[in-house]
Amino acid sequence: MKNFKWEGVMPAITTQFSKNYQLDINAYKTNLGAQLSAGVHGIILGGTLGEASTISTAERSLLLKTTIEQVEDKIPVIMNIAEQATADAVHLAQQAEEEGASGLMLLPPMRYKATDFETITYFSSVSESTSLPIMIYNNPIDYKIEVTLEMFEQLSKHKNINAVKESTRDTTNITRMINRFGDRFKILCGVDTIAIECLMMGATGWVAGLVDAFPEETVAIYTYCKLGQWEKARKVFRWFLPLLELDISPQLVQNIKLCEVATGLGTGYVRPPRLSLTGKANEAVENIIKKALKTRPQNLDYKKYI
Repeated sequence: MKNFKWEGVMPAITTQFSKNYQLDINAYKTNLGAQLSAGVHGIILGGTLGEASTISTAERSLLLKTTIEQVEDKIPVIMNIAEQATADAVHLAQQAEEEGASGLMLLPPMRYKATDFETITYFSSVSESTSLPIMIYNNPIDYKIEVTLEMFEQLSKHKNINAVKESTRDTTNITRMINRFGDRFKILCGVDTIAIECLMMGATGWVAGLVDAFPEETVAIYTYCKLGQWEKARKVFRWFLPLLELDISPQLVQNIKLCEVATGLGTGYVRPPRLSLTGKANEAVENIIKKALKTRPQNLDYKKYI
């Protein structure tokens, strides 16, 4: 894609399923349409929220094709790569490029806690196999491997590794990255609950989760932050926070899909081994959603700035 930029709100979009666990492409297109209407700046496929570990290679290809057709080259479409074997990661990166993806989000090796050198070698192998721009996903909380400043120094020789999804939960890492590398690596917030802090400290974008159910509120916060309209951003964010906290949970997929049902943007079904929430867990999430919908911001004016 021409003029590719690692910036703005990029939904880690959910994969929609029917009651019998099959892809529901119509529901997926409805959600995607809402994201585009809200003004998101990119779409990320096949992440945790996309339930990538349960979808087949053919399903990935279908979702990518569907997304590219609906986006019509207006914003980038990014494929997530999260594999155990280097050869598989290389193959999927090359396949994504052949099928028209605009860029890649790349996780460290899965299941195996690789050393720093092994992780650098893994990232390098994928980088050298494709011309697509790559965003490294740095999330040591969930994936037990931290990509350190020294590792980014070694990765900087790869021109197509040019962004990081910053999910360490340490907002000072943004300043450390900028102090060390300037604008060599674009930084996108990867944790919903600290989005404003990250944007204030220099992040260029936000890989968001609750955007899947609340796209306008998410893009509004980003837009207000970029305009320096901090009080407007804080007002929406304070309303949003109880919902955003649903993203920092092992059941984030189920949580967010319940939100999608409430806003008419999803079927609510997850694919096993994930199971729908029941009992007190379901009730707790439903109560958060009901309370938020009663006080949902109205007449957001961010679109006049974009």
